[in-house]
Amino acid sequence: MNIHEYQAKELLRRYDVAVPNGCVAFTPEEAAQAARKLGGPIWVVKSQIHAGGRGAGRFAGDPSGKGGVRVVKSIDEVQANASQMLGATLVTKQTGPAGREVRRLYIEEGCDIARELYLGMLIDRATSRITVMASTEGGMEIEEVAAHTPEKILKVAIDPASGIQPFHARRLAYGLGLSGKQVAAATHFILSAYRAFTELDASIVEINPLVVTGSGDVIALDAKFNFDDNALFRHPDIEAMRDESEEDPAETEAARHALNYVRLDGNIGCMVNGAGLAMATMDIIKLYGGEPANFLDVGGGATKERVTAAFRLILADPKVEGILVNIFGGIMRCDVIAEGVIAAARDVDLTVQLVVRLEGTNVELGKTILRDSGLPILSANHLADAAEKVVAAVRAHQKKGGK
Repeated sequence: MNIHEYQAKELLRRYDVAVPNGCVAFTPEEAAQAARKLGGPIWVVKSQIHAGGRGAGRFAGDPSGKGGVRVVKSIDEVQANASQMLGATLVTKQTGPAGREVRRLYIEEGCDIARELYLGMLIDRATSRITVMASTEGGMEIEEVAAHTPEKILKVAIDPASGIQPFHARRLAYGLGLSGKQVAAATHFILSAYRAFTELDASIVEINPLVVTGSGDVIALDAKFNFDDNALFRHPDIEAMRDESEEDPAETEAARHALNYVRLDGNIGCMVNGAGLAMATMDIIKLYGGEPANFLDVGGGATKERVTAAFRLILADPKVEGILVNIFGGIMRCDVIAEGVIAAARDVDLTVQLVVRLEGTNVELGKTILRDSGLPILSANHLADAAEKVVAAVRAHQKKGGK
């Protein structure tokens, strides 16, 4: 789960991590009130969307070319820029050409920036540890720094048995070229941010830029949090921060039914039980020349209702021209899958090619249910057979002038 910058800063503030003062605004009038509350003489008007590169982004249809983060010097300018930005579509490298509508702004006090740095924390699967990364190249995307100047990225892997220690933070501070009171400020900042990362079950914390002010303070000028969805039950206050308007509606609907769903760019929908089998299914579709339209794992204990919801979810994607249902019935029963597929197919008036491969518990009963349904369902004997059939069926449908 992602949250907005202003929410990330609210969480960091709870852990005594230094952030500038700011207020969220949903209307131009609220933006002006926030500026008055903060005081001047400089304010920053920041678009709040779940995407990076907002400052370098551009608003669709705006010939001025102004970005999604603007520095202004009067309350009138705050309100005028808020009027331009709210409701407009901001396009950045991360949003793609479709962009994202700006529904809220963060009005923040100005900052005396002396240096811009980078700080990030993530779970490194290669070391099975939390890795803290820092760089002198603040303000740049860390992927670009890694690609062009990897030597400028400092890394410290934290042993989970001992946790982070002051010497870890000092090593990073000195590596960033900090000195004097800046080292103490950075050490406190890093230790506090690490505590937020671990206690809130985050998967990523990114401070970019981490700035050193003219007076030597170290503060988070921007902040990003990603959270482990599986741990949200421990953090209802964080789950309440979810902004569904920033998420794919299909993925939001999937979450309501406890389905693991990710939309992709292909035209063959996949419904599978188990993440590993789902990955293998997508791979073999590509091997036979097709393109998967989604990753969808119905889980090991799915009910008929959940399977029906999954089927509707796939068919809601207008790009889908064929569906491959690939189920191994260990915990999951094949007859339950068959009933769910038939119920959904009848409910939505199925018009795309459907291939079903069942194996495992109650497989013969499941195949009988599908065969007796009267629906045009192609049965497959094994995974390769299923992939070959669905790709061939979609191509045949296209040649006949299908959608």
